[in-house]
Amino acid sequence: MEASSVRTGARVRLRWFLFAVAVAAGAVLIDQGSKALALAQLSEDDRIPLLGDWLGFQLAFNPGTVMSLGSGSTWLLTVIATVASIALLIAASRARSAGWAVAIGLVWGGAVGNLLDRLFAPPGFGRGHVTDFLAYGNLFIGNLADVIIGIGVGLGLLLYLRHGKSQA
Repeated sequence: MEASSVRTGARVRLRWFLFAVAVAAGAVLIDQGSKALALAQLSEDDRIPLLGDWLGFQLAFNPGTVMSLGSGSTWLLTVIATVASIALLIAASRARSAGWAVAIGLVWGGAVGNLLDRLFAPPGFGRGHVTDFLAYGNLFIGNLADVIIGIGVGLGLLLYLRHGKSQA
């Protein structure tokens, strides 16, 4: 009976891991597709308003993090994003519910989406600038990976507050 229970638990964990992988892959595809569209359609000089001055589209290339913090350390941000992506892979393998698989998959996919820019975008490997296009007033310009990460973190916080560490 105990061996059967272990096999069942392993199958359930594999199912949630594969679900997290699918969510992450979808997030990467959405992020990279939106960035390709932004590169093809938008300009660094012109902003297309969506909600007046509050939200619009404008192309930007960010060597740093939010609000260009750390812009002089792009290579270090690449290393951190790589380590985070590996840690999220491990976390995905330990997901115990669909909610956690989604939360981890969203954060993982957003992190990988921005990591791909850092690895392959100009000015060079490991020093690439992240493609941004969602202009939030005059505060900063972000991308869908940032939004996806925020949603994943928010979902993870809600799950943690609702169920505690036992369901993580």
